[in-house]
Amino acid sequence: MDADPGFTDLGVLPCTLDAGLAARAAIGLLVLATDQTMEHEFRHLIRLPGVAVYGSRLFNDADITPETLRAIGDRIAPATELILPSLHLDVVAFGCTSASMALGEEVVFRQIRRVRPEVACTTPVTAAFAAFKALGARRIGVLTPYAPEVNEVVRAYLNAHGPTVAAFATFDKRDDREAARITVDSVAAGIAALARGARLDAVFVSCTSLRLAERVAAIEAEVGIPVTSSGHALAWHCLRLAGVNDTVPSVGRLFECG
Repeated sequence: MDADPGFTDLGVLPCTLDAGLAARAAIGLLVLATDQTMEHEFRHLIRLPGVAVYGSRLFNDADITPETLRAIGDRIAPATELILPSLHLDVVAFGCTSASMALGEEVVFRQIRRVRPEVACTTPVTAAFAAFKALGARRIGVLTPYAPEVNEVVRAYLNAHGPTVAAFATFDKRDDREAARITVDSVAAGIAALARGARLDAVFVSCTSLRLAERVAAIEAEVGIPVTSSGHALAWHCLRLAGVNDTVPSVGRLFECG
C-alpha cells in the first residue's frame, strides 16, 4: 500500500529536561475531602516561579466533632503516599486545624513520616505558632466556625502551646461544607469585633475552610494589627520550611516575615 502523501513522520525529536515546576520547592498538601477553600488560597498565596504545590485528598466526615476529627488520623499516611510517589518533596502540610489539635501535632507528623521519612512537616496550628512568633504576637484573638465542643479543644490547645488567647468568637457551623460558604465580609466583621473587644497583638482565623487570603491586607489596614488564618499561615510556613524566603506582596504582614 502506498504511503499517505498527506502524512509526514518526523520520528523522535530531541528535547531537553529542566528542573520542572518545582525547581525551588515541591510542597505536598493534604486536603480534607470536604475542603472547598485551601487549594484556592494556596494558588493565591504561593505564586513564585519554581515553587509547586501537589495535593492529595483524604476522607473526613462533614460533621465536625472531636470524634470525627480524631478518626482522620489513620487516613493521613495513605493520602501522603499518593503525592508524587518516588519523587522528592520538601514539605508535607496537613490541612486541618482542628484535627491537628484533636490528634496532636506529633501524631500527625508520625503519620506523614510513615511514608515520607525525614520530610519537613507542618499543620495549620504548627504554622500558626510559627506565625505568632514571627509577628511577635503574645495576645491573640481567635475566630472559628466550630461548635462549642470543638472550640474547647482549640482554645485549650492554643493556650497550652502558644500565646495567650485573649478573645474568642465563633460562627458555630457544625458542617464543614457550610463553613466554606461563610462570606469574607462575615470573616472581616468577626476580626474587627475581636480587635475592638480586647487588646490584641494579632488575630487568628482558625479553619482552612474560612476565606481570608484575598482580603487580608485590607483587613489588617482596617484593624491595625496582623491577621492570619489556617490556610494563610500554612502557605507561609510551607515556603519557609522549604527554604523559600521571598516576600509576597499584598497578602498581609506575615508574608513579609522570614
